[in-house]
Amino acid sequence: MAATPGPATTWNSSTSAPSSATSKIAIDNPADIVVIVIYFLVVLAVGLWAMCVTNRGTVGGFFLAGRSMVWWPIGASLFASNIGSGHFVGLAGTGAASGIAMGAFEWNALFMVVILGWMFVPIYIKAGVVTMPEYLRKRFGGKRIQIYLSLLSLLLYIFTKISADIFSGAIFIKLSTGLDIYAAIIILLAITALYTITGGLAAVIYTDTLQTIIMLVGSIILTTFAFREVGGYDAFMKKYMAAIPSFINETIPENCYRPRQDAFQIFRDPITGDLPWPGLVFGLTILALWYWCTDQVIVQRCLSGKNMSHIKAGCIFCGYMKLLPMFLMVMTGMISRILYTDDVACVVPEKCEEACGTAVGCSNIAYPTLVVKLMPNGLRGLMLSVMLASLMSSLTSIFNSASTLFTMDIYTSLRKNAKEKELMIVGRLFILVLIGVSIAWVPVVQSAQSGQLFDYIQSITSYLGPPIGAVFFLAIFCKRVNEHGAFWGLVVGLLVGLSRMITEFAYGTGSCAIPSNCPAIICKVHYLYFAIILFVISVIVILAVSFLTKPIDDIHLYRLCWTLRNSKEERIDLDAEDNVQTETIYEDADVPDEELNCLRKSYNWFCGLEQGGPKLSKEEEEAMRQKLMDTTEDPFWRRVVNVNGIILLAVAIFCHGFFA
Repeated sequence: MAATPGPATTWNSSTSAPSSATSKIAIDNPADIVVIVIYFLVVLAVGLWAMCVTNRGTVGGFFLAGRSMVWWPIGASLFASNIGSGHFVGLAGTGAASGIAMGAFEWNALFMVVILGWMFVPIYIKAGVVTMPEYLRKRFGGKRIQIYLSLLSLLLYIFTKISADIFSGAIFIKLSTGLDIYAAIIILLAITALYTITGGLAAVIYTDTLQTIIMLVGSIILTTFAFREVGGYDAFMKKYMAAIPSFINETIPENCYRPRQDAFQIFRDPITGDLPWPGLVFGLTILALWYWCTDQVIVQRCLSGKNMSHIKAGCIFCGYMKLLPMFLMVMTGMISRILYTDDVACVVPEKCEEACGTAVGCSNIAYPTLVVKLMPNGLRGLMLSVMLASLMSSLTSIFNSASTLFTMDIYTSLRKNAKEKELMIVGRLFILVLIGVSIAWVPVVQSAQSGQLFDYIQSITSYLGPPIGAVFFLAIFCKRVNEHGAFWGLVVGLLVGLSRMITEFAYGTGSCAIPSNCPAIICKVHYLYFAIILFVISVIVILAVSFLTKPIDDIHLYRLCWTLRNSKEERIDLDAEDNVQTETIYEDADVPDEELNCLRKSYNWFCGLEQGGPKLSKEEEEAMRQKLMDTTEDPFWRRVVNVNGIILLAVAIFCHGFFA
C-alpha cells in the first residue's frame, strides 16, 4: 500500500470521526436540540391545521385536495416532492465523485416542467382523471394496462424513491445523532406517516411548502459557510482538482482517486465520459419525460390546481427553484471532498468500510459530513431539520400518490363494490405495507452503483421508466395508437429493462477499484444510452402492433389526445361501464353517523373518514365534475404565464451553455 507522508494520523482523525466520535458530539447541545424540536412542532402544527381546514372525507378531497390549490404551494410541493434527502445525499455524493455534470439532471427539469404544464396536464384535466393509469384506461380501454402500470409504478417507487430516501436520510441521522440506522428510520417514518395517513394531499402540499422554505434557507446557509471555508469560487475550482485521498493502493487505477479532468464540464465525451453528452441530452430527456410528465407524484400536484394559470405558474415556480441544486448540493458535495478528502474520496475498500460502512465508496457521506463538521451549534440542528424536511416531504408525497394508485387502480378492480369509506381505510393501510417493503430494500441501495446514490436512482429509472414514457407520449400525440400496441410495448419494454437490471444486480455493480465482471455487452452500455435504446424499442413495438390492429374511433378519443384536445363533441368513454359502477359505489357511500358515540366520531374526524357536508343533487354533481375538467384561462394571466414560460426556457438554455 502506498501513501503520502504521514497518512496514518491524517486518515484516522478524519475517517473514524463520522462513525464514532463525531456522532457523539454532533447533536448533543441545547441549541441544536431546541431547533429540531421547534421544527417538528411547526411541521405537525401545519399538518394538523391542514387536516382541520380541508375536506379529507372524500376521494377528491383526500387525493386531489378538491382542486383548490394556488400556484405557490403547487410549485413548492413539486420542488419538495422531487428534492428528497436522496438529492441532498445523492447529488452531493456524485458531485464529490465526478464534478458538476449531475447538476444537468436538475436543469433538464426547467424544460420538462414547461412541457408538463402546457402540453400534458391540460389533457389529463380534460380527461377528468385522478391517476395516470386511469388516463390510460380512458385512452385505450380495458383494465390490463391500468393495473400493469399501477404495479410497475409502485415497484419504481420502492426501488428508486422510498428506499433511496430512507437510506439517505438514515445516513445523515446516523452521522449526526449516533442512532442505529433502522431505529432512525422507524422514528422518522412514524412521524411522516402520521400526517400523510390522516391528512391527505392538502396536508401534504401545505407541509411541503413549509419544508421547501426550510430546505432552501438551511442549504443556502451551508453553501455560504462551505464557499467561505474553501476560499471562494476560484479557489474551489483549483482545490477540487487537487483533492486526492492520502491512502491509495498500487493496484487501484489512477482515475479512481483523481478528480476527473472534465469535472467542471456538463457535456462530456460520448465514449469515455461518465455522463456522455448524447445520453445527457436525449437519454435524460426520456427519463425526465417519464418522471415530470407521467409520474403520479408530480402530476397529482398539478391536478390539485384551481385553474390552468395557477398550474402553469406553479410549474414555472418549481422550474426556477430547480436552478438551485447545482449550487446548493452538487458544488457543496465537491467542497466536502476538498475539506474531508480521505473520508469522502476513499478508494481502498477497507478504509471505506471504516469511514462509512460501505466498501464500494463513501461519496454518499459528502453532504452529511460537511454539515456535522462545518456548521456551528444551532445551525447544525437547522441542517438536520433540512434533511428531515427533504426526507419527509418526498416520502409524504410518494406515500399519498402510491396509496392513490393502489386504491383507485388496483383495489377497486379487486373489490368492485367497495364503499368510499373502505377505500379511504385501504389507502391508509397500504402506506404501512409500502414502508415495510421499502425498508427491506435498503441494503441493496447501500451497495449499488459504487456507492453513488443518485447514479443508482437514475440507472434503475433507465431500466424501467422509458416504456412508460413511450406509451404516454404516443397516447397523447399519436391517436392511431391503440390498446394492443400500448400493452405489448409496455411488456416488451419491461422484459428488456428487467433483463439489464437483474443481470446487473446479479453480478453486482462493483466499484472503480474492484470492477464488476458483468458481461460488457450488457453492463458496459451506459444507462443513459440504454434508456434511448429501450425507448426506441418500445416506440417501434407500440406503433407496429397498433398499425397491424384496429384503430380506436374518434368518438372515444375526444379531448384525450393532442389533435382532438379542443373538440366539443361528446365523448363516449371506453371505460363508460366502469364509470357507471364507480358512481354507484359513491352513491352508497354516505352512511349516517347519528348512532356513533363521541369516541368513534372523534376517531372518524382524525382519520378523515367522516362524511360531512350536504348531499349534492345529480345536476350539482355534474356541474362540479365539469368544473374539475375545465381548462379555460383568463386571457391576461394566460399571457403572463406564457411569457414567464419563455423566460424560463431562455434561462435554462443559458445555464447549459455557460457550463457546457
